[in-house]
Amino acid sequence: MSAPESYGGGGGRRRFRPTFWATVFTIPALIILLGLGTWQVQRLYWKEGEIVKRHERSQPPGIALPAGFPDPGALEFTRVNLKGRFLHDQEFYLGARTESGRVGLNVVTPFELNDGRTILVNRGWVPEDKRDPATRAEGQLEGEIEIAALLRSDGWKGFDFAKPPNKPEERFYFWLDLPVMAGDVDRPIIEDMYVDAVASEIPGGLPIGGQTRIQLKNDHLEYAITWYSFAVILVVIYFLFHYRREDEPSSEA
Repeated sequence: MSAPESYGGGGGRRRFRPTFWATVFTIPALIILLGLGTWQVQRLYWKEGEIVKRHERSQPPGIALPAGFPDPGALEFTRVNLKGRFLHDQEFYLGARTESGRVGLNVVTPFELNDGRTILVNRGWVPEDKRDPATRAEGQLEGEIEIAALLRSDGWKGFDFAKPPNKPEERFYFWLDLPVMAGDVDRPIIEDMYVDAVASEIPGGLPIGGQTRIQLKNDHLEYAITWYSFAVILVVIYFLFHYRREDEPSSEA
């Protein structure tokens, strides 16, 4: 007759004996960890699609500015070529923005197109001490010019609870509100979209264009692996805690 199965050199046979309170706390924690991992996987696919979209729309040669914008989202990041002149005396400021670790602001200027329309152009970044146009006079391009830019939609892109209030009376905005800004330009402007100027050589070096991020940071795979790993560790700990010898007393109160 075979001897009873035993582990660890003595004692009774081990059995999986889950306890009530440990299970009550473990199951919700496991659901949360799996949910966080799955959310990061979804974010991974979204971010990959966003990167592809930005590259596909921004890299081809620029097109003429469309006559209308029935679906701004379908045109966002599309490269366009614009001809006209800047209305420097009516520029706005978009803050706080960084460039190579330096904090400053973006200069947003109405651009009167040759076809009679006017659109706002985010010309790029300047340090805070260059907010006054007189300190960067070389970069205030005059006369008719041609610029390349990417179409963008306005509005706050973050969580509503974190949305900072703009300061229209100072022509200072944390996020672009085109209908409000239109009231401070002396001619009608396009209120459906604005454009970000691409990087180019500017006399004096300011503003620094190319502020649209095309290559986005994508760490969601690492985050997903981390959350799923925590879930696996939790399951292992739960199993080992309850895999007891039959003669061991339960630790549950």
